[in-house]
Amino acid sequence: MSTHLNRPLPALASAIRDGALSPIDLIAAAIDRHETANPDCGAYKTWAPELARKMAEAAELAVRSGSYLGSLHGIPVSVKDLFAVRSLPTYAGTPKRLPPEFEREGPVVATLRRQLGVITGKTHTVELAFGGLGVNTHWDTPRNPWDARVHRVPGGSSSGAGVSLWEGSALLALGTDTAGSVRIPASMTGTAGLKTSAGRWSTQGVVPLSPSLDTVGLLARSVLDLVFAFGALDPGHGDGHRFHLQARQRHLTGLRIGLGAESMWEHCQDDIVAAVNAALTEIAAGGAELVELDMPEAAEAVDLLRSGSVVAAQCDEFLTSVLPEWRVLAGPLLKLRIDDGASIGARAYLQRQRALDRLSAQAAGLFEDVDLIATPTVPISPPQLDAVVDMEGYRETNLAALSNTCVANYLGLCAVTMPVGLDNAGLPVGLQLMAASGQEELLLGAALAMERVLGSACERIGAPPGL
Repeated sequence: MSTHLNRPLPALASAIRDGALSPIDLIAAAIDRHETANPDCGAYKTWAPELARKMAEAAELAVRSGSYLGSLHGIPVSVKDLFAVRSLPTYAGTPKRLPPEFEREGPVVATLRRQLGVITGKTHTVELAFGGLGVNTHWDTPRNPWDARVHRVPGGSSSGAGVSLWEGSALLALGTDTAGSVRIPASMTGTAGLKTSAGRWSTQGVVPLSPSLDTVGLLARSVLDLVFAFGALDPGHGDGHRFHLQARQRHLTGLRIGLGAESMWEHCQDDIVAAVNAALTEIAAGGAELVELDMPEAAEAVDLLRSGSVVAAQCDEFLTSVLPEWRVLAGPLLKLRIDDGASIGARAYLQRQRALDRLSAQAAGLFEDVDLIATPTVPISPPQLDAVVDMEGYRETNLAALSNTCVANYLGLCAVTMPVGLDNAGLPVGLQLMAASGQEELLLGAALAMERVLGSACERIGAPPGL
């Protein structure tokens, strides 16, 4: 039965709908993978096998009764520990369980429940999601499964999400993305990740980091699975099967891809640039046109990142006003950053918000001559944990990890990452694609067409050692 875990989501969903695959058997295989395949990965803050079994039983009973309630019916899904899930605690990466109001489910989890998706547990996150490497000083930092010898970071802040996919305990992962918190862990773990446009999916029922920039996103084992899950959860579609078939109509011929700002390439490792360029060469051979693009907004976005943008100030205000006890408990990596936010005045805060508004307004002009913008997702290899556990090693490495992904957030774009190769250390390399706000259909259709040319993650980069 564990072989079912390697099948794409559309095939699994069809088998469950037709009664050929039992949700109970599927979750049993997923639980077995978590408990026996690689117990040292540490994907979950709250592993919930009993809840998952009960949800799988309900999904099976519904199918036997002739009811198929949605494309994610019976599919194992991990949920980042920022999302409220009824009956499961929310810590948001902090050392203390949050109050009950942070366990009231929002629309995204409610949609998953209505379709009888099976929640496997709450995956680890960086404290209050404020960090791009995945480091948490209160709880264990999950291991990047691509290095069986050395503990490397898995990327953050959705640090357990990609790990849960590779170990097979989940086939889809819910995450959030404020400056790269879905795409960085997806890139660093060799999975596919989607950052939705601001406002496309509700952030209600999600512990906030920055109301100005927070977005909900997904991680999956392939772009195909990402497309299917987006169609299932998106309020404008609500059917993964139908949206998947629509997205497959997109081809590379005629697609114009801008190569992003020079600043988004020149600070990347040479081996990462080589892997991304090799993929883009294949994509161009498949019919797409690569276009040089002037993009000064990218450098402005990184300058905002270095200043803390509005995120540090908004996080400080949230903790001070809503969770003052948790502010006192903040770990050193978070405390320094929220103290930075508390130190800026009203004028500086409003200037940064004005800059974000201006960048978002300018972003539409970037897509007058191109459909998408392509860059490396993360410019660096996943660092070893012991190199970034203190502030001296952490700060610049964290900024480097976030430097390409933050552009999509600060410019109000949607974005996807897909694995396209391995660096010289044998660690995954991601290709980032950005599209204008609200253009997820174009973005995902194009990424799916690229995956057909490049191959899925397993076909292109294989699987982590030992998994």
